[in-house]
Amino acid sequence: MIDDGTGLLTIGELARATGLTVRTIRYWSDEGALPEVARSAGGYRLYDTASVARLELIRTLRELGLGLDDVRKVLAGERTVAEVAAAHVAALDAQIRSLKVTRAVLSTVARRGSSAEETTLMNKLARLSAAERQRIVDDFVEEIFRGLDTADPWIRERTRTLGVALPDDPAPEQVDAWVELAELLQTPDFRAAMRRMIEFNAADRGPETPAGASQVFFRRLFDLVGAARERGVAPESPEADAVLTELLGEGADRAAVLRRIDLGNEVARYRELVSAIKGEAEPPRYEEEFGWVVAALKAWPGR
Repeated sequence: MIDDGTGLLTIGELARATGLTVRTIRYWSDEGALPEVARSAGGYRLYDTASVARLELIRTLRELGLGLDDVRKVLAGERTVAEVAAAHVAALDAQIRSLKVTRAVLSTVARRGSSAEETTLMNKLARLSAAERQRIVDDFVEEIFRGLDTADPWIRERTRTLGVALPDDPAPEQVDAWVELAELLQTPDFRAAMRRMIEFNAADRGPETPAGASQVFFRRLFDLVGAARERGVAPESPEADAVLTELLGEGADRAAVLRRIDLGNEVARYRELVSAIKGEAEPPRYEEEFGWVVAALKAWPGR
């Protein structure tokens, strides 16, 4: 405190009182966050006791990550601490989301041993906006459904929407799954396999078939085959042939059904990735039910 009876403090005394460096206090003062109260006869900056409290608030807000512009607005009464804090929380949330994406990409790069080119692509895919992700899926859907107007619209809409809604706060596993899914959707072999599945579906449907019939069929398959297995029906038994007829209808091309099941196995990874993106448990594959159907189809191929 200078010895002139004013009770004012030099910048050095203010530094000792707060534990901050003279350099830091001078910088905040130069930036307008801590205006001086007066100048000494020698031209030195002087501060009062209120400056100590103001300096403590500045330090607190800076330690919380606020920029000097926001600090000045709080000190000037233009914004409340609560308003600035809320805005800062939103900014931190965005930063945390970005860091999670970065971590997920780096984890994938490390796991795959990716090249520089692959790393660049993965980072780009991971940081796409929701609209950009949707465009990738829409392009995929357009190709596999092109010209197949009789395909089940329920399948089309389900394919268009599944796997796109990456959460705002994704876990690394969800980002990793989206990157793999985006790569898969652009793979020619996978697109060809999905196209064949849609072609099978379109060939089965008549003009009066309601939307969602495909979902009903699979539920019926699980119900009928599940009941047959509970009764102990062996796939090679005559009763199994009757179950197939009830499920598929008289005269069904059972060899075609076998090919469809094989295609389903080819695209199983797609369903797993979609579930991972949604944060759900891995979807049940009903391997035992499908295994029973495959065995029965092979045992009774000619019906």
